[in-house]
Amino acid sequence: MSIISIAIDGPSGAGKSTLARSAASSLGFLYVDTGAIYRTIGYHIYREGIDPRDAAAVEAELPKLRVELTYGQDGLQHMLLNGRDVTAEIRLPEVSLHTSAVSGHPAVRAYLLEMQRELARTQSVIMDGRDIGTVVLPDAAVKVFLTASPEARARRRVRELQQRGTPEPLEKVLEEIQQRDWNDTHRDASPLRQAEDAVLLDTTDMDFQESEAALLRIIRERTEQ
Repeated sequence: MSIISIAIDGPSGAGKSTLARSAASSLGFLYVDTGAIYRTIGYHIYREGIDPRDAAAVEAELPKLRVELTYGQDGLQHMLLNGRDVTAEIRLPEVSLHTSAVSGHPAVRAYLLEMQRELARTQSVIMDGRDIGTVVLPDAAVKVFLTASPEARARRRVRELQQRGTPEPLEKVLEEIQQRDWNDTHRDASPLRQAEDAVLLDTTDMDFQESEAALLRIIRERTEQ
């Protein structure tokens, strides 16, 4: 079977990770959450108390880091930072804005680019992030730009945080999402944008099952999977 790459881009909280993971499982593809890779670096910068906007300070940390992507017995992607599993820590709310700032630095994006491309060279993948279809995998067989309104994304994020036992008020979460949207679309390095050949999938008025069905339909129509 030929190797197929699926690129899913979109703003924070659009459901990229959940939908891409489920679709990959249905199709027998490897799921790659690139946001988690960037979050791992964002977490290190947060933990060390470094200003994430200071490009020179962030770049100076990169040689000290060993970022690895593994899959546990649970079948889920795990992130290792210098040999330590930080999968849970990188999802803390305070890490999100650090990640958004850190991921805007060209040195960080260059540091992680080859790691992402190597995964797609060796196996069929569904990879999600913010510049997968535009920069990381510009020749992907299928490109999807997955989005939803900021309000819908904030409500989903609040439910997710409640389930994790780290609740946050809706107003605060919405403000953080809007700030991250601005950061992601205005950064100089690989800003978030829809690739010209990407299919737009807006899930504002869809539940999970409807969103997954729509995503799988797009993929299957273009790859005959």
